[in-house]
Amino acid sequence: MSDRLIENSPPLGAMGPRSTALRSLAPDLSRGIMLLLIALVHASVFRAAWADGDGAGYAVSDTFDRILSCLVTLFADDRGFALFAGLFGYGVAQIYLRSTAEGREWPVVRALVRRRGRWLMVIGLLHTVLLAFGDILSVYGLVALLLAGALRLSGRKLLSRAFAWLTVGTLVYSAGVPMLYQVLSGDGAVPLTPLDDLTYRLGWPLMIPLVIGTTVFPFLIGIWAARKRLLDEPEPHRAFLRKVAVFGIAGTALGGLPYALINTGVISDASPMAYIGAYWLNLVASYAGGFGYAAVIALVAIRLGQRRGPVVTALVATGQRSMTCYLLQSVAWMGLGAPYLLGLGNTMPDVVALGMGVAVWVSTVLVADWMRRRGIRGPAEVVYRKLTYGKAYDAAPRQPEPATVGG
Repeated sequence: MSDRLIENSPPLGAMGPRSTALRSLAPDLSRGIMLLLIALVHASVFRAAWADGDGAGYAVSDTFDRILSCLVTLFADDRGFALFAGLFGYGVAQIYLRSTAEGREWPVVRALVRRRGRWLMVIGLLHTVLLAFGDILSVYGLVALLLAGALRLSGRKLLSRAFAWLTVGTLVYSAGVPMLYQVLSGDGAVPLTPLDDLTYRLGWPLMIPLVIGTTVFPFLIGIWAARKRLLDEPEPHRAFLRKVAVFGIAGTALGGLPYALINTGVISDASPMAYIGAYWLNLVASYAGGFGYAAVIALVAIRLGQRRGPVVTALVATGQRSMTCYLLQSVAWMGLGAPYLLGLGNTMPDVVALGMGVAVWVSTVLVADWMRRRGIRGPAEVVYRKLTYGKAYDAAPRQPEPATVGG
């Protein structure tokens, strides 16, 4: 189906034009909080990226640093990305469910999802070139482009394929990423000039196939959760969400403990195979943590009901502008960490780095809330919608009867 069928359509889904009064609390609140987890992890990642070539100023050196680093590993490392990927799948499924409920035929909806994926890839690659190694937007765009057909799978097939990807994708990633990072890092020299930094960032596309292997599982689980409306209508699923919250957060801590002990130097003589095994277990545990956090936030949304204080309102505004805030974080880390700019990356102890991560996140929350109060949508979201939608989407053929939503 030609992309012309979806030109100028009203945006749908998690990034769509749905009135903010009609949006459910839990998905947007989850996105806002998820960005805090990403900021905490990026604080450590960017500190490492700008550390001295011999690692000075980055190694965990005392008990307090070890405790902080261990907590980040157990409760933040990869957990925010797992939550983000699940929410992305949830949003794509919302687009499909609403579009089919309105009577749009599958080829039209598939063209829309794929077009969104292509433009997300473009935005992500520009993000890589201009700002940051480790972009996830391009990964999500490619997943949407390749796996649009998963939206029509039965629940059984969806879950079986999700867990197959969990098994194979995480093993390939855990074995391949350490080796590929070693290749990309070269002699370990710090990128001291903008050109050096750009050269390093341009290596990110080599990582994307491996990262896809870890993204498909939460993406497919997000589609399944959207069919059940776990975040849109959490009240009927309260008992299930409690189990996910308890077992997910407990599982993420237990599963991440071996890697945390190795990562902080408590276990200093781990073999390469032991390291890969601990890294794999931590990656699997990160999914439990991401889903557990989503369940906790859904339960909080039930308690809040229609109440919205200033903090919740600001976090929801951040979630509604999650792409803009994600990109703003990269701008902040570039300015703060790059040796050719402020160059703070190799001067911070762990506690300062984490505090800076919180400060960067809080700054984006304040910016998002400022936009909300002035009726301004996120600039990145506005550009993304304009690139994605067109007039012909509304004019595209529809089924005689709306398709059933849910299941």
